[in-house]
Amino acid sequence: MYRDEEDGTDPGAPAEAPPGDLPGAGAGIGAGAGAGALLVVLQLTDSAFPSGFYTLSHGLEGYAQAGAVTPEGLPGLLAGLLRHGVGPADATALVHAHRAAAAGDLAAVADTDRRLHAAKLGREPRQAATRTGRQLLDLAAEVFGRPLIARYLELVVRREAPGTQPVAAGLVHAATGVPVRQAVTADLFAFCASFAGAALRLRLTDHRGAQVLLHGMAPVIEEVTRAALRRDLADLGSSTFAADVMSARHERAEARLFAS
Repeated sequence: MYRDEEDGTDPGAPAEAPPGDLPGAGAGIGAGAGAGALLVVLQLTDSAFPSGFYTLSHGLEGYAQAGAVTPEGLPGLLAGLLRHGVGPADATALVHAHRAAAAGDLAAVADTDRRLHAAKLGREPRQAATRTGRQLLDLAAEVFGRPLIARYLELVVRREAPGTQPVAAGLVHAATGVPVRQAVTADLFAFCASFAGAALRLRLTDHRGAQVLLHGMAPVIEEVTRAALRRDLADLGSSTFAADVMSARHERAEARLFAS
């Protein structure tokens, strides 16, 4: 069951931490998790972190090739992808992977991983998710030195789990002490930054416009984060039909700048 009822509280205020969160999950990073967790988030969302996000357009190149998006339409497209695709699928998987990893339950992490992989209908999104996820796990195991990350990487290498990027991010954030709310928010921001970077390279915006686009997504990121924190694993999935079509067309394009 999907639970996202309005409770009359300020939508911008931090919600009560759901059961299973790491200590301090209901507080801001600075107050609840310390500078160490903040630095982890900053490092993982830095465009210099070689996760492979820079190779992805998240379907935007397909829209551009079809002439189906204009610079003015970028905010609406990105908000739609967040609300109907990334949030219900990737962010939801990240939440459940984070909680399972915080409890040391790698079997539950792998179950979430397989669910998300199965929910990605197109070849490009599946390949992009596993390629960036495995890269994240491999690099994070070396950078952060957490045994939990190394153990899950072994499962992925043995092909006992697909290693999708959102699940890998949830596990890495949990293993390094980043609260689940901030982990989701950070990963959604990383998606938006990657989308804005792709728009820049496709000449759909300039550097100033990209920053305006990113700032404009803040309320949407907050909304999508709240929904993901309340969504059951059984409701994981997306409904971005136009984006799926654009992705399928992009697979057969004669020339491609991005892998997705």
